[in-house]
Amino acid sequence: MSTLKKVVWPQIILFGDSITQFSFQVNGWGSDIAHKLARKCDVVNRGLSGYNTRWAKIVLPRIVPASDAPIAAVTVFFGANDCALEDKNPQQHVPCQEYSDNLKDIVSQLVSAGVSKDKIIFITPPPLQEDAWEKECLLKGSALNRLNSVAGQYAQACVQTAGKCAVDVLDLWTLMQKDGQDFSVYLSDGLHLSEKGNQFVAEHLWTLLESRVAALPFILPYWGDVDPKSPESSLLCD
Repeated sequence: MSTLKKVVWPQIILFGDSITQFSFQVNGWGSDIAHKLARKCDVVNRGLSGYNTRWAKIVLPRIVPASDAPIAAVTVFFGANDCALEDKNPQQHVPCQEYSDNLKDIVSQLVSAGVSKDKIIFITPPPLQEDAWEKECLLKGSALNRLNSVAGQYAQACVQTAGKCAVDVLDLWTLMQKDGQDFSVYLSDGLHLSEKGNQFVAEHLWTLLESRVAALPFILPYWGDVDPKSPESSLLCD
C-alpha cells in the first residue's frame, strides 16, 4: 500500500512584540493577511507581548524553523519596547545601537535557518501618541515612559539596518505621519493599533508580501473540481 504524500502548507511567520501578538484579533492586520492567503499559506503568529530585540534574538532559534514547512516570508516587528525610556522603563529599554545590532543578529539567524534575505521584512515601530499613552501609564502608576521623537530614532535605525542587511522594510513611523496627518486615529491607546491602524498595516504590508506569495498554488482541489463519482482520484493526487 503506497504512503500518501503529506500536504505541506508554506508559512509566513509574524515575529514581533504585542503589536504582532494582538494582530489576530478581530480586524487585526495578521488575521487580514491570513484571510487573504487561505488555502495557500499558513500565517503563524509569533508575537511576544512586551519583548524587545534583546530577548527576541535569544528565543528566535526556538521559533524558526519549527517545522519542515517552506518559509514564504518573515516579518520582524520590534522597537516599540526597545525605545522605552531608560530612566522610566529600564526593563524593556534597549539602546538604539544595540537595537540595530540585534536586528542584524536576527537576520543572520534567519539566514542560517534557511530563510533568504528576500523573504525578510522589517517593520518599524509606529509613532507614539504621547497624551494617550501617558494616560495608560498613569493608570498603571507610572510616568510617561516613551516619546514619539525617540520612537522615530528607532524607526530610522530600523530603516537604516534594513538597508545594510539588504532586506525590505515597512516604515510605519514615517507613513503614519506623512503630510502631517493625525496619526492618533491609527492607535487605540497611544501605542497599540486601533482598527484603522490594523487596516493601515495590513494594506501596506500586503503590497510587500503580494509578490512573494503570488506564485503559491491553491492547496487541494477547489470543491467544484472534485469528481463526485471518484473523489479519491481528485483528492489524493499530487
